[in-house]
Amino acid sequence: MVIYSHSRLSSFEQCPLKFKFRYIDKIKPEIEETIESFLGHKVHETLKFLHEEVIKGVIIQLDDVLRHFIEIWNKDFNNEIKIVKQEYNAEHYFHQGIKFLIDYFLKNSPFKDNTIATEKRIIINLDSEGKYKLQGYIDRLVYNKENNIYEIHDYKTNGFLKSQEELDKDRQLALYAIGIRNNFDNVKEVRLIWHFLAFNKKIISKRTEQEFEKLKQEIIELIDKIESTTEFLPNQGKLCEWCEFQNTCPLFNSQSSSPESFSSPVSPEE
Repeated sequence: MVIYSHSRLSSFEQCPLKFKFRYIDKIKPEIEETIESFLGHKVHETLKFLHEEVIKGVIIQLDDVLRHFIEIWNKDFNNEIKIVKQEYNAEHYFHQGIKFLIDYFLKNSPFKDNTIATEKRIIINLDSEGKYKLQGYIDRLVYNKENNIYEIHDYKTNGFLKSQEELDKDRQLALYAIGIRNNFDNVKEVRLIWHFLAFNKKIISKRTEQEFEKLKQEIIELIDKIESTTEFLPNQGKLCEWCEFQNTCPLFNSQSSSPESFSSPVSPEE
């Protein structure tokens, strides 16, 4: 039985052929990592370090956080990381990371919200028989003992600020909330919280019982669609520029085919 994830589902929706390359053919991507994803990983790692130190009772300073970020950036950065936007260089993204962390620290210090886990793996059961399962990793999980409310925190490092309306329909954290409700007793409420670090902005959302049930049914139908797909067509869109399978995809082989002949109606997700 395949245990799906939000990224696996999104990959199919964005481009069925990319899904096939990654999850069925298991082709090693030509582009190992972009600078945007590298920045995101290093900021996430640093925030994980920050909150784990707090969980241990350490009084952490901003200098400790920045020192950790600089250390792991310098250790892991390499020239194979692709910079798609040629008007920027690696130093630009490095300083972005520094700014994200300074803003986050000053806005959220002294971090007394009772974080109980970082990068917590969660299993999500979508049906009573256990046929449909997902897994995910919660950036940070907070538990308020007084009112029995859980908070799922997610960090975003990209340059897109989603609206409240968009986030009220976002499914990733809502799926994680289903997992929290399944795995903990007597959960009164689960709040979904996004930190858009490029904008130093926090947005909160929550779901009703009816919305959870509707989402579970939608994901079950999507999994059934994936499982029954036999022809994985490429989907040309704005995310193609960042695709790690460009050398494998027929859309980039103009001698054998034109991009239009492989188009599908699915729009890529921002």
